Amino acid sequence: MRLDAISPRRALLAERIAPAWRKPLAQLALAWTTILALFAADLAAMLRQYWDISTYNHILLVPLIIARLVHQRLPELGKLSPQAWWPGVGLAALALFVWLLGDISGTATISQIGLMAALQATVLAVLGPRVSWALLFPIAFGMFLVPVGEELVPALQMITAKITITLTHASGIPAVIDGVFIDTPVGLFEVAEACSGVKFLVAMVALGTLVAHVCFQSPARRAAFMAVAIVLPVIANGIRAWGTIYIAQSQGIAFAAGFDHILYGWIFFALVMAILLSLSWKFFDREIDDSFIDACMIQQAKWPHTLERWNGNSWSICAAISLSALAMLAWSTEARSVEAQLPDRIALPAIEGWTRTASVSAYPWHPRAGGADHKLVATYSDDQGRVVDVVYTLYAAQEDGREAGAFGQGALPEGSEWRWLADAPAQGGAAGIRMQALGTHQRVAHTWYRHGNWTGSSRLRLKFANMADRLLGTPQATMMLMISAEDTDGQDAEQTLADFRRSLAPLPNWMDAVAGLD
Repeated sequence: MRLDAISPRRALLAERIAPAWRKPLAQLALAWTTILALFAADLAAMLRQYWDISTYNHILLVPLIIARLVHQRLPELGKLSPQAWWPGVGLAALALFVWLLGDISGTATISQIGLMAALQATVLAVLGPRVSWALLFPIAFGMFLVPVGEELVPALQMITAKITITLTHASGIPAVIDGVFIDTPVGLFEVAEACSGVKFLVAMVALGTLVAHVCFQSPARRAAFMAVAIVLPVIANGIRAWGTIYIAQSQGIAFAAGFDHILYGWIFFALVMAILLSLSWKFFDREIDDSFIDACMIQQAKWPHTLERWNGNSWSICAAISLSALAMLAWSTEARSVEAQLPDRIALPAIEGWTRTASVSAYPWHPRAGGADHKLVATYSDDQGRVVDVVYTLYAAQEDGREAGAFGQGALPEGSEWRWLADAPAQGGAAGIRMQALGTHQRVAHTWYRHGNWTGSSRLRLKFANMADRLLGTPQATMMLMISAEDTDGQDAEQTLADFRRSLAPLPNWMDAVAGLD
């Protein structure tokens, strides 16, 4: 009796799916499951970012939004017939190659973009170009599942600082700005990473993209709405930071900090979002009962005919995608085994005009170089009493957890009291920064990377060089050199570093000699 009662319900559920869709949907589910199982480590890393990093908490809603977008198209989608398409396999393989580049270079963002693009390309391969055209926006919206945005923090900090100081002066408060630090009569304020507004901006871009699609039909109105959705939160965040400074002048820093946390965390985002929607709702030009797609128009369109000559067997196409994924995983395993041979021990040599000395600094500086195979730290002084700190690291290979150019690695240690203040002039292709700690201590640091015959400061070029080495099986060591000096009344940091740098010339040969590669 129980089986008899349940069977009709199961039949009703199956009948809700058009016959032409049942096998393709099962195949798509199987292909996605295979990809996600093979790349489970990347999926788990993305899920941890969604849950643990507040900038990406909103991404937890994106799968639900995509499901709703697809649901809105169901009546029209049922009129189309999926057709498996061989070129989609090539696009999936290309996306997985992007994953490979990110994986072997330790760049999680690139590997995650590749994984998401592979899932999108699989839809195209299994369901074909016409159905993918009908699902174009939901498919594209899936790219918001990739957690990106933290890279914008430094630029947003500077923009917020400039807006804040402008409003502070306009409100009659005397203040002096130095990088991301704003000195006012009641105290020193820092536009820290948490004050950059990146959380708000990233979520607003995703929301703005959704609203622009759902509520507008005119491309011009969509573009105008997106421009406002990007600019408004940046300006609003500057106003929020200024409000903190303004309130602190009369109520004190402690009160302003608590008020800012409550306002920004619970009210501010909703308020600005409401303002954006209230300003734009009168310009919405999509009626509530308008269909998002026209199945008849898609079915009758002539341009897909040329593409559909490459339609193929759906099971063969699913198998080809799975084999591509396995091939990329095997290539990654082989590429990750490529490492340079390094000496067991290395040491910093004597430097003409400079003498090794004990480390002496007004405030400690400990740059980060995680995963380095060798790390040398020393302090040098000259006969004028000038002092330079030197950090030299050597890597047999570059990958996640042991990468010279990784985010948070290098001269400006993440999680310390040191804050970026300004770029500093540097010689020989170095990256120079001026940093400050506790509002009073300043130092300048120069950083070089060396890989093969190249010496410079471009993290992007270093990544490309590492990708090429691992793809081609060419093992080459990577070096990172950081020199730093405090800026004090008795020592000009920039001049001190320039003089020290001349003592290392030619720098590429000096770095190779330390690594035992000369």
